[in-house]
Amino acid sequence: MISSLEVSLIGLKNKKSKAPVLGTVSLSGQVYSGKGDGKKFVVSPWVEREIREKLGFTPYAGTLNIRLNREGLQQKKMLAKAPRLDIVPEKGYCRGFLIKAKITGLDCGIIIPQVPVYPPDVLEVVAPYFLRQRLHLSDGSEVAVNVEL
Repeated sequence: MISSLEVSLIGLKNKKSKAPVLGTVSLSGQVYSGKGDGKKFVVSPWVEREIREKLGFTPYAGTLNIRLNREGLQQKKMLAKAPRLDIVPEKGYCRGFLIKAKITGLDCGIIIPQVPVYPPDVLEVVAPYFLRQRLHLSDGSEVAVNVEL
């Protein structure tokens, strides 16, 4: 079970890049089944290429859908301080961005589409593996996604 959400703004230095790190934000919520739209999106060659080039991995054909709890939704505002990687869409698709993240230490990324009707309490997470299987998750499982600011 995930304890209450903690945000630590500690002003440390990232040892790999020497860039300032403001801290880590942890976004918690429950796993839920989507409609399959994430899978259709992620398997598009241009999306796969964008993820591979910007996050450094070829994504599993699907996303992990997380409905943020009240604290997670509040902390999502902190993502404005996180390094964003623009998704350059093909004609006819929406803009968006990727944010590097981790779930229980595993590299992943958050996809945030720039569409007005996108639910604010939803996170779509991509990874190089099937996260539900790898982390033994099912609908209703509590999970936290961590992002360095």
